[in-house]
Amino acid sequence: MFHAHRLRDEQQGLRLSMMKSLLSGTAFLVLSASLAQAQDTESVLRIGMTAADIPRTLGQPDQGFEGNRFTGLTMYDALTMWDLSKAEEPSALIPGLATEWAVNDGDTTKWTFTLRQGVTFHDGSPFNADAVVWNVDKVLNEDAPQFDASQVGVTASRMPTLRSARAIDEYTVELTTSEPDSFLPINLSNLFMASPAHWQSLYDALPEGDNRAAQAWERFAAGASGTGPWKMDNFVPRERLELVRNEDYWNEARVPKTQRMILLPMPEANARTAALLADQVDWIEAPAPDAIPEIQGRGFTIEANEQPHVWPWQFSRLEGSPWNNIDVRKAANLCIDREGMRDGLLGGLMAPATGTVEEGHPWRGNPEFQIRFDPEEGRRLMEAAGYSAENPLAVKTQTSASGSGQMQPLPMNEYIQQALGECHFAVELDVIEWNTLFTNWRRGANDPSANGANAINVTYAAMDPFFAMVRFLQSEMAPPTSNNWGFIDNPDFDALVDKARTTFDAEGRDAALAELHAASVDDAAFLWVAHDVGPRAMSPRVQNFVQPRSWFVDFSPVTIGE
Repeated sequence: MFHAHRLRDEQQGLRLSMMKSLLSGTAFLVLSASLAQAQDTESVLRIGMTAADIPRTLGQPDQGFEGNRFTGLTMYDALTMWDLSKAEEPSALIPGLATEWAVNDGDTTKWTFTLRQGVTFHDGSPFNADAVVWNVDKVLNEDAPQFDASQVGVTASRMPTLRSARAIDEYTVELTTSEPDSFLPINLSNLFMASPAHWQSLYDALPEGDNRAAQAWERFAAGASGTGPWKMDNFVPRERLELVRNEDYWNEARVPKTQRMILLPMPEANARTAALLADQVDWIEAPAPDAIPEIQGRGFTIEANEQPHVWPWQFSRLEGSPWNNIDVRKAANLCIDREGMRDGLLGGLMAPATGTVEEGHPWRGNPEFQIRFDPEEGRRLMEAAGYSAENPLAVKTQTSASGSGQMQPLPMNEYIQQALGECHFAVELDVIEWNTLFTNWRRGANDPSANGANAINVTYAAMDPFFAMVRFLQSEMAPPTSNNWGFIDNPDFDALVDKARTTFDAEGRDAALAELHAASVDDAAFLWVAHDVGPRAMSPRVQNFVQPRSWFVDFSPVTIGE
């Protein structure tokens, strides 16, 4: 078995070493001075992110859903949004900048969205149907002046059937999809509305040239303008982003209670933990698990709630991949002690995964293959496939050292490496920077960026059908369209996706999705390991925070006490 206590001791030593160096470092002294000055005059919330850099601020963030959490949903709104106000039940889709929507009865590739009136961008310009068309065109219409190829990869893959937008009147817009798609309203929660007027003013001030639009977007990112509850105030790339509350936000109930929020990239868990314990920040994402007793013992709080989230290995299914053998895929799923990982490695801060969704979820279905810890059966399957301790199966997985939703990727993958080693696998880990990994994920297993890996470890949200299953299981979602990294090509999956997408009543759609999920588990399509619980460590000064059952959070209700 994996020696979790040994790794824990090593992590503790590293954490203490990091803390000593950080607390004596000039960077933290400078940070303390600047933040203390800000706190003399206003309430400030300081957050240590897991990202290595500030996610892009121009409207469509990078850095995965951590980008959406911190620079998307803060400064921007979408037509639809998630209800993040409840801790007891899964987040539901609710109106955002659109107040209502409906698919057209005569043509289910067309949707009509009614827009919220009286909303203005941070620069004072109005939000209307023309703004929606402009924002659709920025990622879908290559002939539009504002088209930005750099935003396409993190946007179009999340709404793959959307093709165009047309203004019907000032507050009504028609959206057209390439095929009937009942998922569209959910997908649109990822398309953030940036100010056309602000971008145009930047564009007009630039001389003509081939990269004029890109330069305008670069300047836009340095002075962002959305409709969100937070406004950009100070942005230092790779160092910090300071947001201030939008006093004129259209939803009075979500005008932030804190005056300023400062976001700081801190990709290393021990560094984040040290910063919290030294009162350099008020809130950190994903604290070092071994430090949790000390964090709680010193009066800090740990917030956690099971999220619609999956921590997997995604397999290559290209010709020659070792994962093309279903017995090998099943064996890997049987050889991981998920409870041991949870309790011995992560301080209880994970939920074991036996699929993309668990029992009780409407998409669970009734899979015949039961994912569990059964290493004897795993070894039996591997031996039947021709592998042994003397002749292990070589596999290579690409992962990151940190990043959005990655939890604790290095110790978790080392745990898996040793566990699979006891089931006749020889696992090699290719560790790269998170944003690079995220980019590679969209390029596919056959791209040179895979560096010979036949599996990839990128976590993903399971809040909606497309994000949870379709983009990985449908053959049409292979790169460059979306995130079917391993090029799965299963006609049964494709048929079930089509069935779900063309079913516009929720009960029938969920039944089709349950069939799809059960089929994917029976096929051992992934190595399912964990669901995140979104652990966050906070100063006792942080009050009125709700930890929803979502990848995202609402910073608006949060207050900072003395």
